[in-house]
Amino acid sequence: MSAPTVARWAAPTAETLTALLDAVREWTPFDGGQVLDDLAVVLDDGQPPRDDMGALAGRLRGHLVRLVRIAEANEAEDDPEACRLLRQARALHAEALPGDERRAVGHLRQLAWSVNELLERLGALGCLRRYA
Repeated sequence: MSAPTVARWAAPTAETLTALLDAVREWTPFDGGQVLDDLAVVLDDGQPPRDDMGALAGRLRGHLVRLVRIAEANEAEDDPEACRLLRQARALHAEALPGDERRAVGHLRQLAWSVNELLERLGALGCLRRYA
């Protein structure tokens, strides 16, 4: 029986290390509490504050990006329901916040429902240990 061969280790390039360092600097831990707080603001009975709509849309889009990345890392796309929710999330993420206040509220609520459904599905699939 021959000894297994091991590939020689090659030092990473400066570009690889720079990209890795940039990714680490940009990384923030998943904050399920913040996600749920944003969902509550948008999905409560009242209307989200007009002055906060742009910031809320940005945070909800950020939550969608984070959840999509979590889904991809956990290969959740193999699940038909998760796959549907991921397509929906990507489509909503690409849409701009409408200028009309009534339409903007509707768009925020669509974003929030998409975040909520994806959060619940990823939790059910075991992709998230705990989010609240």
